[in-house]
Amino acid sequence: MKSLISISDLSKEDIEKILSSATYFKNAPSQDLLKGKILASCFFEPSTRTRLSFETAMLRLGGHVIGFSEESTTSTKKGETLSDTIRMISTYADVIILRHKNEGAARLAAELSDKPVINAGDGGHEHPSQTLLDLFTIRETQKTLDGLHIAVAGDLKHARTAHSLIQACALFDIRLSFVCAEALSLPEQIISTLKKNSVKFSFHRNLNELLAKIDILYMTRLQKERYEENHTISLILKAHMLDAAKKNLKILHPLPRLEEISFCVDATPYAHYFQQAANALPIRQALLAALLQRS
Repeated sequence: MKSLISISDLSKEDIEKILSSATYFKNAPSQDLLKGKILASCFFEPSTRTRLSFETAMLRLGGHVIGFSEESTTSTKKGETLSDTIRMISTYADVIILRHKNEGAARLAAELSDKPVINAGDGGHEHPSQTLLDLFTIRETQKTLDGLHIAVAGDLKHARTAHSLIQACALFDIRLSFVCAEALSLPEQIISTLKKNSVKFSFHRNLNELLAKIDILYMTRLQKERYEENHTISLILKAHMLDAAKKNLKILHPLPRLEEISFCVDATPYAHYFQQAANALPIRQALLAALLQRS
């Protein structure tokens, strides 16, 4: 693994190794494994959790961080191309964390750079490191990644976190249920991948019919920055809906959370999205260590 651009870059064995490494870092987060290494944090789109967790992960491993958190502070505002920006940054840093509005931007960066690139979100395409922390959280709460029933709900057309997670689930014995409005359904290429891998999946319009059956509910927000149409939220999870839920159910969300999860759900034993967000640190430590300890 020279870079991490798509979750499909990883085999099932690769994922399991990263998850095991993350367990180690969760128990021993502060080390000097990457002393002298420099991370370039390049965020052309807004971020809170992804940017800060990558930067914290690097600092906890003894490395250093450079970079920017918004496009307006870079020379792209003067007309510099992404290609030239990446070539320049590659001379300054040992690893590049890239978030960009354009699908395929991270792949382009990896082709141009002689340093590892981690895709921190490219448009509505993918977000593979988020999926690794999602899988880590699922395994942590359910003690396994096999034999589970996972429901993914919300804007499945534009949610890059959902796209990566769904493709990763195809590597395990996981049944998938999708809850979404017809206009916000999964891209056809992801549906084709599921069929090709003989994954059991189904589409639903109502969360209530699934809550007594599923082990994980993965909620997503409307990705309003990805489209011009006027979509409205139709799936809102409220605490009373969880009365029939399985005892082991955990509700996950990549955050930020908007109106799709009522605040009253936070007080239930099923809410696990803030613990999920905290797992970003050991996962990203594991990724950085895997990519940089060999270089």
